[in-house]
Amino acid sequence: MSDADTSNLPTIGKDSEVTVHYEIRLPDDRVVDSTFGDEPFTVKLGAGAFEPRLEEALVGLPLGEYTRILLTPQYAFGMPDPGNVHTMPRGRFPDDMNLEPQLVIEFDLPNGESVPGTVTALTEDAVTVDFNHPLAGQNIQLIVQVLAVDGRAAPADSPALQGEAP
Repeated sequence: MSDADTSNLPTIGKDSEVTVHYEIRLPDDRVVDSTFGDEPFTVKLGAGAFEPRLEEALVGLPLGEYTRILLTPQYAFGMPDPGNVHTMPRGRFPDDMNLEPQLVIEFDLPNGESVPGTVTALTEDAVTVDFNHPLAGQNIQLIVQVLAVDGRAAPADSPALQGEAP
């Protein structure tokens, strides 16, 4: 944060509604997700709309903050779980589906939600699908620009609005 007085600014709490710009980068600086240059992201923490471990990284940040947070896998998307890799009969997929490694397919769950799976291997009879998060096992950089906390906008002199990159 800058030299501006932040003592009276709200900080992000576990149940806060926040508006942020965020960017997720890999250690090689490859951007894998970003709201910069687009609409900011507004989320009610704890509602399940954002990765819970990333929400935890936001808690305590003050309104107006513009920062870079380095997260190891256990604090980001977790480690890959071999139990989330499943081999399925090829017959469960439509005949006209062009299956190939790295193809991401949405699978419907019994509760009506869907979950993405990545094809990792295929044979004539079987398809192996990995349901781990694609960033599982990765160190990431989370760049966050806190624009609003619980309806209160960042002050005009805050780093978040001055474009002072972390």
